[in-house]
Amino acid sequence: MGILNVTPDSFSDGGRFLAFDAAVAHGLQMAADGADLVDVGGESTRPGADAVSADAEIDRVVPVVRALAGEGIVVSIDTSKAAVADAAIAAGAAVVNDVSALGDQAMGRLVAGAGVGVVLMHMLGSPRTMQDDPRYDDVVEDVIGFLAIRAERAVGQGIDPPRICLDPGIGFGKTLHHNLDLLTAGVSRLAGLGFPVLVGASRKSFIERILGPILAVERDGPSATAHALAIASGAAMIRVHNVVEGLRSARVADAIVRAESP
Repeated sequence: MGILNVTPDSFSDGGRFLAFDAAVAHGLQMAADGADLVDVGGESTRPGADAVSADAEIDRVVPVVRALAGEGIVVSIDTSKAAVADAAIAAGAAVVNDVSALGDQAMGRLVAGAGVGVVLMHMLGSPRTMQDDPRYDDVVEDVIGFLAIRAERAVGQGIDPPRICLDPGIGFGKTLHHNLDLLTAGVSRLAGLGFPVLVGASRKSFIERILGPILAVERDGPSATAHALAIASGAAMIRVHNVVEGLRSARVADAIVRAESP
């Protein structure tokens, strides 16, 4: 899954793809580089990010979704708002990537009725507060328990189980050690629920906690390492800024772990 932030304030590439032409060109390039999905988002979810209105989000993402879907690209819409998801699905989005895991009460019914896929992610609190001293009794158990309940809710609202994917939410209300636990034991345990697991460690700040100060754009190699280990633990999809680097690492990990070569 390639990341396309149509935002002015995302932590890694805020503003680079806010303009329509730049966003579409980048989405096309990610697909050409091998992304299976292009994930279009119009609201930053970095720590401390301010919320934006549904109308503003729709204005940012719908033209880009329509253009990419029109080129035959599988597009996911990165939003927690049912109104935004509805507009994006009408424009051609095939998946809803929901960081709130159906926090909007209308989202489950919308996804079920449209017959699209959904990613349910764990987040502690909201983007504005999630990194304010996050605490868990047991991060792996707590995240798995939360996502199991949300997956059950999704099925209860009519979403077909094969259309559900789970994401432990690396960096979303987690300390360094929470992230490390989730990338190994957490992914393995989460995959045991029977749904495919998506991991998004790309350029996250926990990498800087390990390596010391390093620019976000210089974290692609370390991100690939984290993703390869997540794949070894059972991840089915990775969400990346650098598709070329991510795809190469994923293919090598698959060849080693699953005996799958291109």
